[in-house]
Amino acid sequence: MAVTEPAPAVPSAAHAHHGERRAGEGGVLEGILRRQSLRESAARTYARSLPIVPVRARGLTIEGADGRRYLDCLSGAGTLALGHNHPVVLEAIKKVLDSGAPLHVLDLATPVKDAFTTELFATLPAGLARDARIQFCGPAGTDAVEAALKLVRTATGRRGLLSFTGAYHGMTAGALDASGGATDVRVTRLPYPQNYRCPFGVGGERGAELAARWTENLLDDPKSGVAAPAAMILEPVQGEGGVIPAPDAWLRRMREITAARSIPLIADEVQTGVGRTGAFWAVEHSGIVPDVMVLSKAIGGSLPLAVIVYKSELDAWEPGAHAGTFRGNQLAMAAGAATLAYVRENRLAARAATLGARMLGRLEGLAAAHPCVGDVRGRGLMIGVELVDPDSADPAALGGSAPPADPVLAAAVQRACLDRGLIVELGGRHSGVVRLLPPLTLTDEQAEAVLDRFADALAAAERAHRTGTPAPGTRPRNDTGPTGPIGPSH
Repeated sequence: MAVTEPAPAVPSAAHAHHGERRAGEGGVLEGILRRQSLRESAARTYARSLPIVPVRARGLTIEGADGRRYLDCLSGAGTLALGHNHPVVLEAIKKVLDSGAPLHVLDLATPVKDAFTTELFATLPAGLARDARIQFCGPAGTDAVEAALKLVRTATGRRGLLSFTGAYHGMTAGALDASGGATDVRVTRLPYPQNYRCPFGVGGERGAELAARWTENLLDDPKSGVAAPAAMILEPVQGEGGVIPAPDAWLRRMREITAARSIPLIADEVQTGVGRTGAFWAVEHSGIVPDVMVLSKAIGGSLPLAVIVYKSELDAWEPGAHAGTFRGNQLAMAAGAATLAYVRENRLAARAATLGARMLGRLEGLAAAHPCVGDVRGRGLMIGVELVDPDSADPAALGGSAPPADPVLAAAVQRACLDRGLIVELGGRHSGVVRLLPPLTLTDEQAEAVLDRFADALAAAERAHRTGTPAPGTRPRNDTGPTGPIGPSH
């Protein structure tokens, strides 16, 4: 069984075996990257740190325009629950295309939409599914966040919002207001509990309890300056904030606190949903039932789709109160329904929990051997490794606080991973967290290959960082090894 899957064939001027640079491809690659740099905006992100040109992909594997193959642990920022071009997704898309069904229908009812909604409701927490409404939004998760905020403000007649330090909810105005980097907005920022950099300096259950008490006191103190809010919005695992899982007991406290004060609770499951954390929806780890769930990324099966699902008692909108021309994406609904069903039927959430725990264990072993690894954390196949500068200060002299993040080293590790055929992303407060988001179809052998390449990249980048020399630019394992099929995925 090979680590990389054979990429599907596409028409091209020349074909060669995987791992071989085809004639002229280096020039084609550089030309495409150069034109992108000249034509696209300065806001582009992933293209800066991942200078590759994907042309084919399947499962975990991407093939670049230069013929090189990469293990993709970015997965479209968590969008690709089944990896690239999974057969059930392609078949679902092909079926719609061959049927002659309209591809654009605004918000009209169609058999494709009905099938998607039925499958989605079958996966929701029971306490929500039996009395829920769904709103199809514009194709991005950030529009679904906007819809959720608009919904609760309409239903409650209130304007304020409770959000958390380190949050990320999207890039439109309202979503940015609720995110951790916002300034000068009417959002009350609350402490999000974490062990490694606990805002109260204690971590663990005690730190989470203090965060909950702070929230409760703020809401009940008539002199806090915080009026009754329209909602609380939170991520069950903060992704961009540095892969920080919320403690289950703390999530239950947030549900109790909001329910007792008639404050709707919004769970942003854009990145955590569809099995990513080891449960179909991350809120299920704690057993809570939010009033609103914001869903996108994986629910579209790799195509753009975003919805909110909420308790019917909040459905106070007038017709057209939230609309969008592209909220009826038939292909995405078909691909999404196929993905949801495949994850459910094949118990991929449980698989993510088991394999994720195994990967975390090995990464914790790396931390013991590398002082630059400050913390390893995550849930399921949503994993983060925080890199720090252990020599910058004595943690004991700082009252037990953690060493500062080392974004320079993190960027070097990301580059070294790419050199070794592994695509990873950075996140966290100072971009010091290396993030792994592999597809849920990851095999045991592939997981070991990912960790081997990461360990090698970490060691090389750490040595170079310590000595002040450039990291080796060799790519020792990217194009070696078997090129045959890995067999059927889960």
